[in-house]
Amino acid sequence: MFKLRILQASYGDSLTLEYGDGGLTRYALIDGGPGGTYHRSLKNEMERIADEGGSLDFVAISHVDGDHISGVLDLFAQLEAEKAAGNPPLIDVGALWLNSFSKTIDGGRGIQSRFMTAINSAAGAPAMLQSGMALQGIFQGNKLRIKALQLGLDINPGFPDDLVMTDTAPAIQLGDLTITIVGPSQANLNALQAEWEEWLDDNEQVIASGDPQALANSDKSIPNLSSIMFLAEASGKTVLFTGDGRSDHLLEGLGDAGLLNGNGGMHVDVLKVPHHGSDRNATRTFFRKVTADAYVVSANGHPDNPDLSTLIWIVESAHEQNRPIKLIFTNETRSVEKLSEEYPPAAHGYELEVMPSHHWFREIVLA
Repeated sequence: MFKLRILQASYGDSLTLEYGDGGLTRYALIDGGPGGTYHRSLKNEMERIADEGGSLDFVAISHVDGDHISGVLDLFAQLEAEKAAGNPPLIDVGALWLNSFSKTIDGGRGIQSRFMTAINSAAGAPAMLQSGMALQGIFQGNKLRIKALQLGLDINPGFPDDLVMTDTAPAIQLGDLTITIVGPSQANLNALQAEWEEWLDDNEQVIASGDPQALANSDKSIPNLSSIMFLAEASGKTVLFTGDGRSDHLLEGLGDAGLLNGNGGMHVDVLKVPHHGSDRNATRTFFRKVTADAYVVSANGHPDNPDLSTLIWIVESAHEQNRPIKLIFTNETRSVEKLSEEYPPAAHGYELEVMPSHHWFREIVLA
């Protein structure tokens, strides 16, 4: 048995895995979506799993952006409240996989302290709270880590140096589920650290100024965070989880893990399309090399995700290779409409499915 559930997470990601082990059904949660996801879909999913007598082997946060972490913060807040009241938890959680900003992007280089100094200035702190900057994920990540410790959860068990990354991560076996970490690598983190230092050099004074317009503009130029990316395999089927990772990093990680074939490619049953279909994180070459039967895109048009160009790359690459595919979208967007108009599914060999607006999940039964 191997199932993937895509939860309705508006412009974010939230997915669960269901797998078997000698008659025992096991579960994992990957990301929790933005604010509102917990009450929209994630709580329903946790209640379903608990009603079936299940628990979560682990909760994985691909990275500490609000559209991936907020729903898990809400879940852990409920677990905290239940613990404080002496009530049984909604669901038991075995472990949390979380790469903190201080361990990944900062890495002892003082990046976080420089940022904190800027936003803690008299002008910067209130502006930061109002701006909605993606960097608020730093604080959310720290908050989630504290909640996990208060709940007595193991954080990154089995991963040396408290980091989930390719250089030190062995293949993880959970019943019949095999997980291979394919990102980030230490080389990825080193490159991202350099990008963040350059960004701080350019924006440190802007953050401290507290100018809302300037903060909004600098927010658009923030470098990537480092996503935990992994291949999940059970019953001969595979799902590739990509977070908001970059396709070049993903290909490097797949290669380093020995998962690419002689032509530098691989095929999976399901590919969670990176970064909600943003064309900043993938290329046509990537979709020619990493192929799938089904492509999952969690997005609702904000901020312009998925990009039409990304969808065209997927469809054209599959058509060139004579591969029938299915595209599964959590929401109807203008780019999805334009794809079906400009590349009619019947003529280009693909199926297109959009989750109904009143549904909070879509299940894919792999085995």
